[in-house]
Amino acid sequence: MAAAEIENKTAVGMSLTSDIKGKIIEYMWNLKKQGLAEATILSYGQILKQLTKEGADLYNPESIKETIAKLTCSNARKSNMVKAYTLWLNIHGLTWNPPKYKPIEKLPFIPLEKELDDLIAGCSKQLATFLQLLKETGVRRGEALKLKWTDIDFATNTIRITPEKGSNPRIFKISETLRAMLESLPRKQLKVFNYKNAFYLAKTFIKQRRRIAHKLGNPRLLQIHFHTFRHWKATMIAIQTNGNVLNVMTFLGHKNIQNTMKYIHLAEIISGRSGEYICSIAKTLDDAKKLIEKGFEYVCEMDGAKLFRKRK
Repeated sequence: MAAAEIENKTAVGMSLTSDIKGKIIEYMWNLKKQGLAEATILSYGQILKQLTKEGADLYNPESIKETIAKLTCSNARKSNMVKAYTLWLNIHGLTWNPPKYKPIEKLPFIPLEKELDDLIAGCSKQLATFLQLLKETGVRRGEALKLKWTDIDFATNTIRITPEKGSNPRIFKISETLRAMLESLPRKQLKVFNYKNAFYLAKTFIKQRRRIAHKLGNPRLLQIHFHTFRHWKATMIAIQTNGNVLNVMTFLGHKNIQNTMKYIHLAEIISGRSGEYICSIAKTLDDAKKLIEKGFEYVCEMDGAKLFRKRK
C-alpha cells in the first residue's frame, strides 16, 4: 500500500474516532455476510476494540503492528489479532505486510473428572446443564449453543448435533442426569440455551468459574475452558477404547485423522501405555485386509502407504 494512501486513510480514521464502534459493527456485519461463525465474528470484533483502546489507529497498519508487538499476550492471541486486522483491511480495500506470530504447540490441560463435576455443581442451572452436555458428548461450544429442543429425543435419551468447522454430524446417548437437567430448563424459544451469543456465555462462565475456584480453593479450575471438556472427553474415550483411533475420530466428528492423534498421545501418557505398539505398513488393499484380520488398526497415511498398529 502506497504511503499517500495510508496517510489519506489515516486522516479519514482521525475524523471517525468518535464513531469507531459503528465502524467495528459494520466490519462485523461484513464478516457475517462472508459466512464466518458467530464466535469468530464476536472474537474479531473484540480484538479491534482492544487494539483501539490500546491507542492503535485502525487505518494505519504500522500503528497496529507496534500495538500488537507491545502486548504481553500469547503468540496465539497475537496471531488472531493479525487475522482480524487483515480482514479489516480487506473490507476497506487495503493490504499490509503482516507480522508473523507462530503459536507455541502445547498439549491441552486435562483436569480430573471431579474437578469438572465440582465446576458443574457450582454453576447456575442453565450453565451447569450446558457444561454437563459438553462433558458427556465432547461437542464444541458453538455446536452446543445451536442445540434445539427438536434435536432432543427424550423417549430414547438421544440428541442430534449439527456440526461446525467441517465436522461430521453426530448423535449421542445422554445420561439420566443430563436428561433431568435439560427437562428442568424453560422452553420459551426454539434453542435450548438462552444466551444472547457466545460472548455473553463466556462472560457468565468466567465469572462463575472464578467464584467456584475461590470457594473451593482450587486454582486448577481456572484452567478449564469450554474446549477443555472436549479434550477431557476425547482422552477418556481413547483410554476406554484402548487407543482406537477411529472410535475417537468418529466420536469427535473429525474428518482429518491428524486432529485426533493428539488425544491418542494424551491417553497413552495418562494410562502409561506410551510406545507399547507393533507398527506395520500396508501398500495395497490386500496388505491392509491381512493386517486388520491380525488385529491391527489403521492410524494414518504417509507417502502413499497406510500405517497400522497393534498393542504388544
